Amino acid sequence: MNLHEFLSPPQESAKRSGPHDRIVMSSRVRLARNLKGLPFPGWAKKPDRIRTCNAIRTAVETLPQMQGAYSDSMENFSALDRQILVERHLISREHAARNAGSGLVLSHDESLCVMINEEDHLRMQSLLPGFQLTEAWCAIDAVDSALEQRLEYAFSPQLGYLTACPTNLGTGIRVSAMLHLPALVMADQVNPIIQAVNKLGLAVRGLYGEGTEALGNVFQVSNQMTLGESEKAILERLSKVVHQIIEHEENARRALLDKKPRMIYNHVGRAYGILANAHSISSKETMNLLSLFRLGVDLGLFPGSHRALVGELFLVTQPAHLQLRFTEKLPPEERDINRADMMRQALQTVNRPVIPSPDTGPLDKPPAP
Repeated sequence: MNLHEFLSPPQESAKRSGPHDRIVMSSRVRLARNLKGLPFPGWAKKPDRIRTCNAIRTAVETLPQMQGAYSDSMENFSALDRQILVERHLISREHAARNAGSGLVLSHDESLCVMINEEDHLRMQSLLPGFQLTEAWCAIDAVDSALEQRLEYAFSPQLGYLTACPTNLGTGIRVSAMLHLPALVMADQVNPIIQAVNKLGLAVRGLYGEGTEALGNVFQVSNQMTLGESEKAILERLSKVVHQIIEHEENARRALLDKKPRMIYNHVGRAYGILANAHSISSKETMNLLSLFRLGVDLGLFPGSHRALVGELFLVTQPAHLQLRFTEKLPPEERDINRADMMRQALQTVNRPVIPSPDTGPLDKPPAP
């Protein structure tokens, strides 16, 4: 079975749902671990990396959680395979650049992923839809505990788990939530919130993590430091902040509908008009417009349309997924044309947004999640 046969079709992947998924698109908990007595991947010679990778893969594959998993060395993944995994947030951009001596083990339901010899010997993550940070932590903690019975981790009583990057020292945990915040962006409130979050020792990044742009009004909120703070404390602090951001976004949506309804209707209507009629459109523009289309769906402006459609389009119109669909390598100009063709076809059955009349006034509030 190849990777594309293993991965869930985008249509099925987009149907995964969870608590507060109108705003929280996904929850992720990642742990960094290294093996005792072995050089970190960045310092290890190729034969050492290969031996370490094989030993770790064998240990991970025997876990009960990884029955039926997909496992392979990174050298066997094509460039397209790697980018597909990045676009699905299953591996990091850094791991996509690895070759011999690095590997990947992905659970059958794609909720658990172990990257071998990325920056650390082990980067294992749990990824769940919606606001499920506690559930993601419990899942990856169980994997970590089971692996610790099979592998000897590098650990210091003073510093905790030893990692390649000092910011991961201690618990080695990175907790993050991916948030869709179009109303806060529209109301010019997102920057003050980002500044407030940064003051709490948390980081706000773009769609693909550090150094990336917040395309589609999607932001990742995560902890920055792991030393001197327990997993429980980090998890509770981030969960509290995410709850507050959810409330701010919901309030911003209500305020815009109450005070500036035409502003929302204009943005949503224009987004739908371009997506449904364009004959050439870039990946970046598509994601930004799909963000507004998703907002319109959430606000009930597209009766009969579901958020899963937006999620599917968000995925299949990204460069690697688009390339996979058309099999042959396409230049950017042709990708933009095919993307527009795909979008027009997908939206043929979606009627233009239903805007409340001046007599009925704006929607009182967004529909319940």
